[in-house]
Amino acid sequence: MLRTFCFLIFISIAPYCFAQIKWQNVDSLYQPLPNSVHVYYTDQPVDTSAFRAFYVIADLKDRSLDFTTDTTLNRRLKPSQFFSKNDAALVVVNGTFFSFETNRNLNVVIKDGKTVSFDTHLRKLRGKDSLLYAKYLTSAIGITKSRNADVAWIYNDSGMKRPIAFESSPALIRDSINQVSEKDFMKGPQHSDPNKQKDISDRWKMETAIGGGPVLVHDGKIRITNDEELKFAGKAINDKHPRTAMGYTKDNKLIILVVEGRNKQAGGATLIQEAEILKDLGCVEALNLDGGGSSCLLINGKETIKPSDASQRPVPAVFLIKKK
Repeated sequence: MLRTFCFLIFISIAPYCFAQIKWQNVDSLYQPLPNSVHVYYTDQPVDTSAFRAFYVIADLKDRSLDFTTDTTLNRRLKPSQFFSKNDAALVVVNGTFFSFETNRNLNVVIKDGKTVSFDTHLRKLRGKDSLLYAKYLTSAIGITKSRNADVAWIYNDSGMKRPIAFESSPALIRDSINQVSEKDFMKGPQHSDPNKQKDISDRWKMETAIGGGPVLVHDGKIRITNDEELKFAGKAINDKHPRTAMGYTKDNKLIILVVEGRNKQAGGATLIQEAEILKDLGCVEALNLDGGGSSCLLINGKETIKPSDASQRPVPAVFLIKKK
């Protein structure tokens, strides 16, 4: 009986058992770099699988750096094309999820304080819930004018100048009404009086932001809000894939992580493993971004991980670090 009990405990915590990774500084491979930006690499296995990953760490308070985004309308560009388009940006990384049919972002993008892309917050359910609609918030990472970062669950639409941010908990609503507005997320006992809710920022005043999801780290702890953000179905958070993620540390350092996958040299990471890596790197908040064939990080125009599509996948939006 005791042996069975111990086995069940092991199974329940096994996904979170994660040996801390040893990282190697590889700045010399991606010069020239400012003193406030560094690049790290690992090929240390995270379990029994081959593993390769890179991360960039940059000081948000360095005024010689510009943290920004770029996006296109109804078309997609390769990260290398965004690199050229943005005067040989120091760092280019993929960001939002998007529609292959329309080539449009499915998440928020903010550039120079203006929202240039909006989230999708409504989805028709299937199966036994086929008469219902899901209304949900999506997560994003933003940087203010004063260069403070934040990860929040947000609501935005084209009629709003700035998004509304929910700082402590995402809302998920199911009903039969084929419409969604910000008022939907203010209802219920937890949001009965929005003016008294400390976790709601009336307007998310970000100079730069890019969305994705789900949240992986919140308040310094692993918290994967996939079920609330409706990003991956079923047990897909345990599937290994190439990954892109961003987060920030308590001392105002931005971290951009990419994990290689879908080849013999690298098996990818689960969302749980990705979250554990970001937590170990010191992130107090972090979120997942579009992964799979979209994952790509360029530093001074040089690739880090090998894209799983064999070449760079065109995407409609990227996050950039530029030297002023």
